[in-house]
Amino acid sequence: MISVSRLLCDNVGPGDHLRYERKEEPRPVVVWNCTRQCNLNCIHCYASAANLRSPDEMDTAAGEAFIHDLADFHIPVLLFSGGEPLLRKDFFPLANLAKQSGLRVALSTNGTRITEDAARDLKRLGFAEVGISLDGIGAKNDYFRGQEGAFDNALRGIRNCKSQGLRVSLRQTITRSNYQEVPAIFELVEKEGINRVCFYHLAYSGRGSSLIDEDITHEQKRQVVDTVCERTIDLHKRGLTKEILTVSNHADGVYLYLKLKESDPERAEKVLALLKVNGGNNSGIKIGSVDDVGNVHPDQFWWHYTLGNVRERKFGDIWLDTSEPLLKGLKDRAGLLKGRCARCHYLDICNGSLRVRAEAVTGDVWAEDPACYLTEEEIAG
Repeated sequence: MISVSRLLCDNVGPGDHLRYERKEEPRPVVVWNCTRQCNLNCIHCYASAANLRSPDEMDTAAGEAFIHDLADFHIPVLLFSGGEPLLRKDFFPLANLAKQSGLRVALSTNGTRITEDAARDLKRLGFAEVGISLDGIGAKNDYFRGQEGAFDNALRGIRNCKSQGLRVSLRQTITRSNYQEVPAIFELVEKEGINRVCFYHLAYSGRGSSLIDEDITHEQKRQVVDTVCERTIDLHKRGLTKEILTVSNHADGVYLYLKLKESDPERAEKVLALLKVNGGNNSGIKIGSVDDVGNVHPDQFWWHYTLGNVRERKFGDIWLDTSEPLLKGLKDRAGLLKGRCARCHYLDICNGSLRVRAEAVTGDVWAEDPACYLTEEEIAG
């Protein structure tokens, strides 16, 4: 994640200590895709979720054991994701256990099932954040979600959360069909008093694997990042403190640094220092994922590659086992990267960006990320 609001405006977000404070052997944020069941059918879903549970979905007892293991391993955040987490009948008891075990809990949801009662329960359990996915306004979002009325239902969920004083985050995945919706998302954030918004670059994973041709061009990526930067600065100048992030493409950090180097060299040096602490893409390092059946992955986009299963070994034992070749490589990948990534002057602040995207296009995990939009001159430093 690249915190545009932190880098450009020095607005410190609640999760910035995870990104911009140096720690020895950091524990990962864990995304638990606790169910593959979902009431929507999003065209870019990395989990390929459908409206039925996996027959081998972890039951309550397995979920409780897993949460205890995470607490013993001292992870900083457990993010409940899916599918749609609120479709699990034991979601709230499991979330309560996680909170009582000392974990910081957050939720990633499509928002359509957040009733007034659900919002009260999320508040009661002390959720740090409720992340709600929107890929545009009105019919545009409904197209992505595969269901008419999805936008209105998600907006109702947002308002139910806000009425309880919950911190709300929006997530938009950028494609050719909706990249021009970015200004409208900013307007919604301001109008509804939303705290945070994350703009995701498309990951070629799950159903997103069929959308490679729907990714925006390199020039359009630059335009989107420019728009995000302009809107972030505008909010800041008007005294509206919002946390604005881009996700899944660490070329964004380099791009921001190079822009600042031209316009504000002093600020650029501070930004460079923050980006070096962050270290770029952290798949297999500071973020990991566990799917609905207990398989551990380097991040939430790696469902096709399993490091182990939490019903057979503790998560911490799997995560620290560097005899696993992919995990070992991701933790120290500089000498493995190829092409533009290998010769990039800014490898220490990008770390080769999203490896799953390189693999999807080339078949090689260590090939250059095809979504890097920096020019040859820019990567030369």
